Amino acid sequence: MSERRLHLQLGVGACVASLFLIFIAIPQWVATPSNIKNIFLSPLFWPLVLAGCTGLVGLGLVVSGLRTPAAPHEGAAVPEEGPGAWVRLLGMGLIMVGTMYLLPRLGMVWTSMLCFVLTAFLVKTRHPVLAVICAIVIPLILYAFFAHVAGVAIPQGDFVRLP
Repeated sequence: MSERRLHLQLGVGACVASLFLIFIAIPQWVATPSNIKNIFLSPLFWPLVLAGCTGLVGLGLVVSGLRTPAAPHEGAAVPEEGPGAWVRLLGMGLIMVGTMYLLPRLGMVWTSMLCFVLTAFLVKTRHPVLAVICAIVIPLILYAFFAHVAGVAIPQGDFVRLP
């Protein structure tokens, strides 16, 4: 499959998914009380933001696909297919199942650190040191903000508790 065709298919799929979420799924299945004054506290806000971002990414992929030449370049990297791709897919599935298993035991912060590192190495990042640093720093900063500034309780694990 050419890069152009892949971008067009993924872009159209993302746009269709975004429209489905915005006009059907979110209004139909996300319950929200009518007395919420602040839009940012509404249960509809973040699903709509994510659906909108999905639509923007889809439009970007469509534009990218339309701007890509139809014929592949000589020496262009061909996406890997075959056993390696299936092993990575299986690995990603195991990371997802492991995330659900570890969340109540380790807590959200430690589990997200571990999953970030595992995912970075599964996709063979070109920046392993930066990936490990981000895997540690980003969840800690998010925890500090939500727990201490916003006053939102972040799920803690059974073994290690953050202050």
